[in-house]
Amino acid sequence: MPEILHEGRLPILSWCREIEPGAREQLRHLADHPFAFHHIAVMPDCHEGYGMPIGGVLATEGVVIPNAVGVDIGCGMGAVRTSLRVEEVDRETLKWFVQTIRSRIPLGFEHHRKPQDERWMPPVQGEMPIVQREYDSARRQVGTLGGGNHFIEVQAGDDGHLWLMVHSGSRNLGLQVAEHYNRLAGRENEKRGERLPKNWQLDFLRLESEEGQRYLREMNYCVAFAYNNRRLMMERLQEILADLVPDVAFGSLLNIAHNYAAEEEHFGRRVMVHRKGATRAEAGTRGIVPGSQGSPSYIVEGLGNPDSFRSCAHGAGRRMGRNEAIKRLDFAAEKAKLEAQGILHSLNRPRDLEEAMSAYKDISEVMKAQADLVAIRHELKPLAVVKE
Repeated sequence: MPEILHEGRLPILSWCREIEPGAREQLRHLADHPFAFHHIAVMPDCHEGYGMPIGGVLATEGVVIPNAVGVDIGCGMGAVRTSLRVEEVDRETLKWFVQTIRSRIPLGFEHHRKPQDERWMPPVQGEMPIVQREYDSARRQVGTLGGGNHFIEVQAGDDGHLWLMVHSGSRNLGLQVAEHYNRLAGRENEKRGERLPKNWQLDFLRLESEEGQRYLREMNYCVAFAYNNRRLMMERLQEILADLVPDVAFGSLLNIAHNYAAEEEHFGRRVMVHRKGATRAEAGTRGIVPGSQGSPSYIVEGLGNPDSFRSCAHGAGRRMGRNEAIKRLDFAAEKAKLEAQGILHSLNRPRDLEEAMSAYKDISEVMKAQADLVAIRHELKPLAVVKE
């Protein structure tokens, strides 16, 4: 059950019991935003972001806020269950699989050398100046992982089956769209005399405006691009595994976003729901809540809780910033934690500590905190982790 905080014009309903000072200040800004609707919802993986905390859910009337979506538009999760039993895949096979993934799927800042087939690019409909400008470059980026907290995992399901999971987003395309429209929102607010305090970083575009509609078109394009990005990587993973085990079969792809804005009905009104590091959790719909490197991930079913705007956490959530993790965590100790579990990991250099398990919250506590938002359907434990 959420804690109710009264720290602004609107109440804040928080499933996160320990909110860092920076994130708490950002939540106050959201609660005081003139277009915010009903209340602010805070997921249990909340931590400070840019303008709006990661793990925040904001509904607005009449406007869309680019920074409440973020720079990795459409970032999300893909998961597939294979027909293979976990015991059928030995460690040497797993190593071969990981090595081949690294040779076939570009990681970090790497792109494909050649443009990918245009069938992986969503159709451009209407005026989309940033998408059109970045289109050719994006054709080399679709089907690539990126860096940071993005990953590919091979997992052991509690159903006894081997699972494949991908976490990635819209790559540089989403960043370019986000930054362009955030700057545009600031200029428009300034021009109309509607500028909010600059330190809030919550400039907005009116939905009825040409600029607002253009942002929605380009944002939705990035969501579709991110979906195809994960779909292409998952297809490549399946091809690699099928080369090794020709008779393997694959279930349907569960593919969800956790950075986007969408028009929905809540509390009797049509509103624009911004989910920044939050997953839609409609009653009966499936979702994915990943852990950190070395901890379980979960396939969940939404419970449709109206107080969270029918949302849930998008992952474990950071416990410390990237630089703090590199300074504070012990490399040998973090590596030993992964190796004690027998995980083929990607913790190879001290700078990789920014993505160590201890840099994130305890995923089991996150799941307990949102028991009224989702029901766990499968627990998936990592066997191998592929990161930049």
